[in-house]
Amino acid sequence: MNQVSNVRRRGTLDGSRSVAPLLLGVVPFGLVFGVTAAGSVVGGGLGYATSIIIFAGAAQLATIQLLDAGVAALVVIATALVINARHLMYSAAMAPHFREFPTASRFTLPYLLTDQAFAVSIVRYDETTDPRYKRWFYFGAGITLWIAWQITTATGVLLGAQVPESWSLEFAIPLVFLALLIPIVRNRPALVAALIGGGVALLASGAPYGLGLIIGAISGVIAGVVAERAPR
Repeated sequence: MNQVSNVRRRGTLDGSRSVAPLLLGVVPFGLVFGVTAAGSVVGGGLGYATSIIIFAGAAQLATIQLLDAGVAALVVIATALVINARHLMYSAAMAPHFREFPTASRFTLPYLLTDQAFAVSIVRYDETTDPRYKRWFYFGAGITLWIAWQITTATGVLLGAQVPESWSLEFAIPLVFLALLIPIVRNRPALVAALIGGGVALLASGAPYGLGLIIGAISGVIAGVVAERAPR
């Protein structure tokens, strides 16, 4: 019993410590989202609820902004799905490890899947074969990020209610996304996908039904695949 308890404690703490440095990008993002939600037609309460229901920063922000712009519900849902499509790749990579987990964990832990939790977990999984340690490491990373996101988005909502409209904070949103983007652009296909996707999304920003983001995302994916397969 003590051995099981030690693995749980060690795995949870290791996961939490591994994801902690990445919170430097999560905290400002959560604050900006909360402020944005508070100033939207959705309102701070419902906006914050997305932090619990969706728990995916980029998808939450896009959802709030599209709803604020009066875009059709189907387009809002489609946009959120496109933004979160990368989780399919994360899930495929994590599946072999999750098969070793208890049934309850296989159904509940995917809720905590984020870019950061995936990144630190998949690296650590190459260093250990203990399924119990893997499970608690992932939980430690995921729950640490979840708690930080709930606190920062709630704080942003409370601050947003006090921020005058003249203090426009829209400029902070692209800066936050840029800060999140730069570390993952490590090769030519990724750079091509980022530049093409961002450029097309910008050019298509006036597309009807708020489809600019979807068009940009699809264009970026296609450009990245072409760049990956192109001879060098």
